[in-house]
Amino acid sequence: MPVRLLSIAALLLLGACTQESEPRDPVKTSVEAPSAPEAMATIDGPERVILAFGDSLFAGYGLGEAEAYPERLQVALRGEGVNVRVIDAGVSGDTSAAGAQRLGFVLDGLDAKPDLVLLELGGNDLLRGIEPAQTRANFEAMLEELRSRDIPVLIMGMRAPPNYGPEYQQAFDGLYRELATEYDTQLVPFWLEAIYRDPSLFQSDRIHPTAAGIDRLVEDTRDEVQAALPAG
Repeated sequence: MPVRLLSIAALLLLGACTQESEPRDPVKTSVEAPSAPEAMATIDGPERVILAFGDSLFAGYGLGEAEAYPERLQVALRGEGVNVRVIDAGVSGDTSAAGAQRLGFVLDGLDAKPDLVLLELGGNDLLRGIEPAQTRANFEAMLEELRSRDIPVLIMGMRAPPNYGPEYQQAFDGLYRELATEYDTQLVPFWLEAIYRDPSLFQSDRIHPTAAGIDRLVEDTRDEVQAALPAG
Protein backbone atom coordinates (compact mmCIF):
# COMPACT_ATOMS: atom_id res chain seq x y z
CA MET A 1 0.00 0.00 0.00
CA PRO A 2 1.43 3.44 -0.84
CA VAL A 3 2.60 5.43 2.15
CA ARG A 4 -0.07 8.08 1.62
CA LEU A 5 -2.88 5.53 1.60
CA LEU A 6 -1.44 3.77 4.59
CA SER A 7 -1.29 7.01 6.54
CA ILE A 8 -4.94 7.75 5.74
CA ALA A 9 -5.91 4.26 6.85
CA ALA A 10 -4.04 4.75 10.09
CA LEU A 11 -5.74 8.09 10.66
CA LEU A 12 -9.16 6.57 10.08
CA LEU A 13 -8.31 3.77 12.46
CA LEU A 14 -7.46 6.21 15.18
CA GLY A 15 -10.89 7.76 14.64
CA ALA A 16 -12.23 4.85 16.64
CA CYS A 17 -11.27 6.73 19.75
CA THR A 18 -13.48 9.74 19.04
CA GLN A 19 -16.79 8.14 18.23
CA GLU A 20 -19.57 8.19 20.78
CA SER A 21 -20.72 4.73 21.73
CA GLU A 22 -24.10 3.59 22.94
CA PRO A 23 -24.61 4.41 26.64
CA ARG A 24 -22.73 1.91 28.81
CA ASP A 25 -21.79 1.67 32.42
CA PRO A 26 -18.54 3.64 32.77
CA VAL A 27 -17.07 0.73 34.71
CA LYS A 28 -18.18 -2.78 33.79
CA THR A 29 -17.01 -5.30 36.33
CA SER A 30 -17.46 -8.70 34.68
CA VAL A 31 -18.46 -10.71 31.66
CA GLU A 32 -21.92 -12.19 32.01
CA ALA A 33 -21.48 -15.40 30.00
CA PRO A 34 -18.16 -17.27 29.81
CA SER A 35 -17.18 -18.97 26.60
CA ALA A 36 -16.78 -22.74 26.39
CA PRO A 37 -12.96 -22.66 26.83
CA GLU A 38 -13.32 -20.55 29.96
CA ALA A 39 -16.02 -22.80 31.35
CA MET A 40 -13.78 -25.86 30.91
CA ALA A 41 -10.59 -24.33 32.32
CA THR A 42 -9.31 -25.19 35.75
CA ILE A 43 -8.89 -21.85 37.49
CA ASP A 44 -6.79 -21.77 40.62
CA GLY A 45 -5.53 -19.15 43.00
CA PRO A 46 -6.94 -15.83 44.24
CA GLU A 47 -8.79 -13.57 41.84
CA ARG A 48 -6.60 -10.98 40.12
CA VAL A 49 -8.16 -7.69 39.00
CA ILE A 50 -7.15 -5.76 35.86
CA LEU A 51 -8.50 -2.26 35.24
CA ALA A 52 -8.74 -1.54 31.49
CA PHE A 53 -8.68 2.28 31.41
CA GLY A 54 -9.02 3.95 28.02
CA ASP A 55 -11.24 5.34 25.27
CA SER A 56 -13.68 3.78 22.79
CA LEU A 57 -11.11 1.20 21.72
CA PHE A 58 -11.68 -0.34 25.15
CA ALA A 59 -15.34 0.71 25.41
CA GLY A 60 -16.26 -1.48 22.43
CA TYR A 61 -18.06 0.87 20.05
CA GLY A 62 -20.62 -0.99 17.91
CA LEU A 63 -20.07 -4.32 19.65
CA GLY A 64 -22.13 -6.51 21.94
CA GLU A 65 -21.89 -6.27 25.70
CA ALA A 66 -19.37 -9.12 25.93
CA GLU A 67 -17.37 -8.33 22.78
CA ALA A 68 -15.16 -5.41 23.80
CA TYR A 69 -11.44 -5.90 24.36
CA PRO A 70 -11.54 -6.02 28.20
CA GLU A 71 -14.37 -8.56 28.21
CA ARG A 72 -12.74 -10.79 25.60
CA LEU A 73 -9.37 -10.49 27.35
CA GLN A 74 -10.97 -11.77 30.55
CA VAL A 75 -12.42 -14.76 28.71
CA ALA A 76 -9.07 -15.54 27.05
CA LEU A 77 -7.06 -15.36 30.27
CA ARG A 78 -9.56 -17.39 32.23
CA GLY A 79 -9.51 -19.91 29.40
CA GLU A 80 -5.81 -20.33 30.16
CA GLY A 81 -6.48 -20.93 33.83
CA VAL A 82 -5.77 -17.40 35.09
CA ASN A 83 -8.27 -16.36 37.75
CA VAL A 84 -8.75 -12.80 36.55
CA ARG A 85 -11.50 -10.19 36.45
CA VAL A 86 -11.06 -7.41 33.87
CA ILE A 87 -12.92 -4.18 34.62
CA ASP A 88 -13.92 -2.22 31.51
CA ALA A 89 -13.32 1.49 32.20
CA GLY A 90 -13.25 2.64 28.58
CA VAL A 91 -15.06 5.90 27.73
CA SER A 92 -15.57 6.96 24.12
CA GLY A 93 -14.07 10.30 23.20
CA ASP A 94 -11.65 10.52 26.11
CA THR A 95 -8.42 12.41 25.54
CA SER A 96 -5.46 11.92 27.82
CA ALA A 97 -6.59 15.05 29.69
CA ALA A 98 -10.04 13.57 30.30
CA GLY A 99 -8.42 10.35 31.44
CA ALA A 100 -6.20 12.21 33.87
CA GLN A 101 -9.27 13.95 35.31
CA ARG A 102 -11.27 10.77 35.92
CA LEU A 103 -8.63 8.20 36.83
CA GLY A 104 -8.62 8.96 40.54
CA PHE A 105 -12.41 8.83 40.73
CA VAL A 106 -12.48 5.46 38.97
CA LEU A 107 -9.84 4.03 41.29
CA ASP A 108 -11.62 5.37 44.37
CA GLY A 109 -14.86 3.74 43.20
CA LEU A 110 -13.43 0.22 42.98
CA ASP A 111 -14.01 -2.31 45.75
CA ALA A 112 -10.29 -3.13 45.85
CA LYS A 113 -7.01 -1.91 44.39
CA PRO A 114 -6.44 -3.49 40.96
CA ASP A 115 -3.45 -5.74 40.44
CA LEU A 116 -2.73 -4.12 37.05
CA VAL A 117 -3.93 -1.15 34.98
CA LEU A 118 -3.97 -1.23 31.20
CA LEU A 119 -3.53 2.42 30.19
CA GLU A 120 -4.86 3.02 26.65
CA LEU A 121 -5.21 6.68 25.62
CA GLY A 122 -3.72 9.21 23.21
CA GLY A 123 -5.56 8.58 19.95
CA ASN A 124 -7.95 11.46 20.50
CA ASP A 125 -5.05 13.75 21.34
CA LEU A 126 -3.55 12.84 18.00
CA LEU A 127 -6.72 13.49 16.03
CA ARG A 128 -7.21 16.85 17.71
CA GLY A 129 -3.64 17.89 17.00
CA ILE A 130 -2.76 18.22 20.66
CA GLU A 131 0.94 18.77 21.15
CA PRO A 132 2.77 15.62 22.25
CA ALA A 133 4.23 17.58 25.18
CA GLN A 134 0.71 18.05 26.56
CA THR A 135 -0.16 14.40 26.02
CA ARG A 136 3.03 13.50 27.85
CA ALA A 137 2.10 15.75 30.77
CA ASN A 138 -1.32 14.11 31.06
CA PHE A 139 0.21 10.64 30.98
CA GLU A 140 2.71 11.71 33.63
CA ALA A 141 -0.18 12.80 35.85
CA MET A 142 -1.89 9.41 35.42
CA LEU A 143 1.31 7.47 35.96
CA GLU A 144 2.11 9.50 39.07
CA GLU A 145 -1.39 8.73 40.38
CA LEU A 146 -0.90 5.03 39.78
CA ARG A 147 2.62 5.08 41.22
CA SER A 148 1.34 6.78 44.39
CA ARG A 149 -1.11 3.89 44.82
CA ASP A 150 1.54 1.27 44.02
CA ILE A 151 -0.40 -0.11 41.03
CA PRO A 152 1.55 -1.73 38.16
CA VAL A 153 0.83 -0.45 34.65
CA LEU A 154 0.91 -1.80 31.12
CA ILE A 155 0.87 1.09 28.63
CA MET A 156 -0.98 0.28 25.40
CA GLY A 157 0.81 2.54 22.94
CA MET A 158 -0.52 4.31 19.86
CA ARG A 159 1.22 5.50 16.71
CA ALA A 160 0.95 8.72 14.67
CA PRO A 161 0.42 8.38 10.89
CA PRO A 162 3.24 9.64 8.64
CA ASN A 163 1.22 12.56 7.24
CA TYR A 164 1.50 14.33 10.59
CA GLY A 165 5.11 15.02 9.69
CA PRO A 166 8.29 13.42 11.00
CA GLU A 167 8.79 15.80 13.92
CA TYR A 168 5.29 15.30 15.34
CA GLN A 169 5.38 11.57 14.60
CA GLN A 170 8.68 11.09 16.37
CA ALA A 171 7.56 13.07 19.43
CA PHE A 172 4.19 11.33 19.68
CA ASP A 173 5.42 7.79 19.08
CA GLY A 174 8.39 8.24 21.36
CA LEU A 175 6.48 9.42 24.40
CA TYR A 176 5.07 5.97 25.16
CA ARG A 177 8.45 4.25 25.23
CA GLU A 178 10.06 7.10 27.13
CA LEU A 179 7.31 7.13 29.77
CA ALA A 180 7.46 3.34 30.11
CA THR A 181 11.19 3.64 30.81
CA GLU A 182 10.83 6.61 33.16
CA TYR A 183 8.05 5.01 35.21
CA ASP A 184 9.34 1.43 34.93
CA THR A 185 6.13 0.11 33.37
CA GLN A 186 5.52 -2.56 30.78
CA LEU A 187 4.71 -1.41 27.23
CA VAL A 188 2.92 -2.64 24.12
CA PRO A 189 4.42 -0.16 21.61
CA PHE A 190 1.43 -0.17 19.21
CA TRP A 191 -1.36 -2.34 20.49
CA LEU A 192 -3.35 -2.23 17.20
CA GLU A 193 -0.41 -3.65 15.25
CA ALA A 194 -2.13 -6.98 14.55
CA ILE A 195 -5.15 -5.51 12.73
CA TYR A 196 -4.58 -2.04 11.34
CA ARG A 197 -3.55 -3.25 7.88
CA ASP A 198 -6.58 -5.56 7.48
CA PRO A 199 -9.86 -3.79 6.56
CA SER A 200 -11.84 -7.01 7.05
CA LEU A 201 -11.27 -6.69 10.78
CA PHE A 202 -13.15 -3.39 10.94
CA GLN A 203 -16.84 -2.60 11.01
CA SER A 204 -18.61 -1.10 7.99
CA ASP A 205 -17.45 2.38 9.00
CA ARG A 206 -13.89 1.10 8.42
CA ILE A 207 -12.93 2.64 11.74
CA HIS A 208 -13.99 0.39 14.62
CA PRO A 209 -12.74 -3.18 15.06
CA THR A 210 -15.21 -5.99 14.55
CA ALA A 211 -15.62 -8.73 17.14
CA ALA A 212 -13.13 -10.75 15.08
CA GLY A 213 -10.74 -7.79 15.15
CA ILE A 214 -11.02 -7.60 18.91
CA ASP A 215 -10.30 -11.31 19.20
CA ARG A 216 -7.20 -10.83 17.05
CA LEU A 217 -6.03 -8.01 19.32
CA VAL A 218 -6.59 -10.18 22.37
CA GLU A 219 -4.66 -13.03 20.79
CA ASP A 220 -1.81 -10.68 19.93
CA THR A 221 -1.53 -9.00 23.34
CA ARG A 222 -2.74 -11.44 26.00
CA ASP A 223 0.73 -12.87 26.65
CA GLU A 224 2.06 -9.37 27.31
CA VAL A 225 -0.87 -8.65 29.63
CA GLN A 226 -0.33 -11.90 31.50
CA ALA A 227 3.40 -11.21 31.80
CA ALA A 228 2.68 -7.73 33.23
CA LEU A 229 0.32 -9.15 35.87
CA PRO A 230 2.30 -9.45 39.13
CA ALA A 231 2.58 -12.93 40.60
CA GLY A 232 -0.16 -13.69 43.09
